[in-house]
Amino acid sequence: MQWFLDASTTGHKFALMVFAILLFAAVMGLILFAVDRPKRVPNWVVAAGFVGPTLLLLGVGLVYPAVETVRGSFYNRDGSEFVGLDNYATVFSEDNFQRVLLNTFLWVVLVPLLTTGLGLVYAYLVDRTRFEKLAKALVFLPLAISMVGASVIWKFVYEYRPDQPGVRQIGLLNQLLVLIGVEPQQFLLNWPSNTFYLIVVMIWIQAGFAMTVLSAAIKAIPDDVVEAARLDGVGGVQMFRYVTVPSIRPALVVVLTTVAITTLKVFDVVRTMTGGQFGTSVVANEFYTQAFRQFNFGLGAALAVLLFVLVIPIIAYNVRQLRLAEEIR
Repeated sequence: MQWFLDASTTGHKFALMVFAILLFAAVMGLILFAVDRPKRVPNWVVAAGFVGPTLLLLGVGLVYPAVETVRGSFYNRDGSEFVGLDNYATVFSEDNFQRVLLNTFLWVVLVPLLTTGLGLVYAYLVDRTRFEKLAKALVFLPLAISMVGASVIWKFVYEYRPDQPGVRQIGLLNQLLVLIGVEPQQFLLNWPSNTFYLIVVMIWIQAGFAMTVLSAAIKAIPDDVVEAARLDGVGGVQMFRYVTVPSIRPALVVVLTTVAITTLKVFDVVRTMTGGQFGTSVVANEFYTQAFRQFNFGLGAALAVLLFVLVIPIIAYNVRQLRLAEEIR
């Protein structure tokens, strides 16, 4: 067993990789062998062969860590003493954590709403236009960039240099301010405006996803519905409000909830651009800071549990809306 744990050299790691591949091939071979001979092997054995490895991996990789995280949230920083709800009381009572919760609330409210709104309006405006493909490609491109890569780009956009003779601004926004005669600003320094500047980055990244999904939903609206609305004299803004939006409501719910869940887990943008400093930290970043920087595993576990609890209602609402949509169909 120790041989598996002490994978320090390249050769050792390569051997472990080969062993894992061979083990996977052996397990799949046994499963396929059992399926190929249904008369000799009971059905429950075949079902267990397919479902068993999945359940085992889910138990080891998901259920067990979740249970241990919940348990650890009731202990002190090193897990040696049971402290009950003290970690949760700290999260909701101390000023710095209250700001973290407020920042998270701003992210979860503003990013999904603004992203979905911008994606919907953009998809509607460019639908069936002459340059539709190019227009959609330009908005979709940021989604192909990693969170860290996008954060680095925007960090340069917000870059600030002291306003002194001979010092040139390399940040795009500050250079524009200088060109129009305005003093450069430290965009990422002052709270709460710095949080909104970070939120802009997330909206820029996710707008392409919203636009793509909603554009597909708009194109799926039956032509007879659109023609009937036009015969009734509906057009322009009324067409958008009374025909397009109600027709794509399931897609709107999916986009809103998906972006909300992604936003709750936002870590890369905050960590890359500010490191959580200057009052910009959110729950996901604070969990990392407490658990892996300050080694307060109890408080970090409490923040992780809080993040999990916040995600549950969004997922439940999404599932409910999808079921309602299926029932209507």
